[in-house]
Amino acid sequence: MPSKPSIPKGTRDFSTDEMLKREYIFDTIKKVFRMYGYQPIETPAMENLSSLLGKYGEEGDRLIFKILNSGDFLSSASDEDLKKRETAKLSAQICEKGLRYDLTVPFARYVVQHRDEIVFPFKRYQIQPVWRADRPQKGRYREFFQCDVDVIGSDSLLNELELIGVIDDVFERLNIKVQIRINNRKILEGIAEYAGAPDKIIEITTALDKYEKIGWENVKEELVNKGLNKNVLQKFGNIIQVINQNNRQKIEFLHSILLDSEIGLKGIEEIRFLIDTIDLIDLKSEVIFDLTLARGLNYYTGTIIEAKSADVSIGSICGGGRYDNLTGVFGLEGVSGVGVSFGADRIYDVMNQLDLFDNITSSSTEVLVLNFGEAEAKYALKILGLLRKLGVKSELYPDQVKLKKQMSYSDARKIPYIIIAGEEEIKNNELTVKIMSSGEQKKIPVNDLESFILSLIKPSE
Repeated sequence: MPSKPSIPKGTRDFSTDEMLKREYIFDTIKKVFRMYGYQPIETPAMENLSSLLGKYGEEGDRLIFKILNSGDFLSSASDEDLKKRETAKLSAQICEKGLRYDLTVPFARYVVQHRDEIVFPFKRYQIQPVWRADRPQKGRYREFFQCDVDVIGSDSLLNELELIGVIDDVFERLNIKVQIRINNRKILEGIAEYAGAPDKIIEITTALDKYEKIGWENVKEELVNKGLNKNVLQKFGNIIQVINQNNRQKIEFLHSILLDSEIGLKGIEEIRFLIDTIDLIDLKSEVIFDLTLARGLNYYTGTIIEAKSADVSIGSICGGGRYDNLTGVFGLEGVSGVGVSFGADRIYDVMNQLDLFDNITSSSTEVLVLNFGEAEAKYALKILGLLRKLGVKSELYPDQVKLKKQMSYSDARKIPYIIIAGEEEIKNNELTVKIMSSGEQKKIPVNDLESFILSLIKPSE
């Protein structure tokens, strides 16, 4: 017997039931984005590797899925290089394109390429899949959707404030309790200066970002392995001691030790503005100034933001930040942007674990019209036309089979209402409506169908 086909590790099929739940997440997020004035765009699944490489740091570059050139992709590789099997060198010769790693870098490329068509500040949202050649594990996939929202062409911190409001609004609608954590890369640079290791900012932020997952002792070990000395580590230890103080205490402490760091003081000023004005937008979520938050991507330059579920341990379910010159690598200098990305797949996993999909219909069909034969089917088509004009999701069972089989189909699909239009109903210009949850049946005149069905079902938008 042949084995069943399979899919690559780190990818998933989604059943109808799963897709209805996922679409609920996408629709909820999209409604909030639109409410805040963001406009949709899409970019290709693949980008030129020249657009992707060097934007995510060394670790991120390794996780980009590269695509072999079309045709004889080995023609540009020498026999000597093939024998040496130098992967990095070979991939540069045989691959010109790659699957997008995120939506932010393609967005920056889009902005530069279409700058003559864009009105700045440009507020865009984008909901598409991305790919990472990562090791699959719980909450981490090789193919997953991101739901990005960015504003570019404005330096105002009101944009950061608005995005925090977007995060809070989305998760309130999804009924997920979250902590929103904020930090500032300028503060991290100031801390690196204070510690006497300004040239190690990338190594520091990469290690510090793992603090919550691996603890301070392991972070120290990683920093030692990257060449930081004991004096540097001691100064970092002093800072780590205040991570559990309240937001304003952390701000005042940092202000006292970063007096000689111009960039550090600028970061403190920006964080202070957000903390002082956040009450104006009436958030439901707690906002924490988290000194260990670094976000791994190197293109962030200012505020960094992350949201985590308060009830499920799964890592970040939303994150982002300010990038001052990402468009500069594509030839458009001095255009600042800020954005966040919602991880739809992790949000789905959180909602599943918390049983938050209870109120979401498990069927896309609300009314099933039974099929009793050719004449009855013609009559049923008129009924379907009326239902669909009303915005009621409905279908006719396509085959003339036993009633038991049609009812089994309805049960399996969890369709809440059945319409019976047999010979007797047609003769009397009536319908029988069965409510599946209670088993109740009611005969109504066809002319009363609209008012009766709308008393049961809220029409689709």
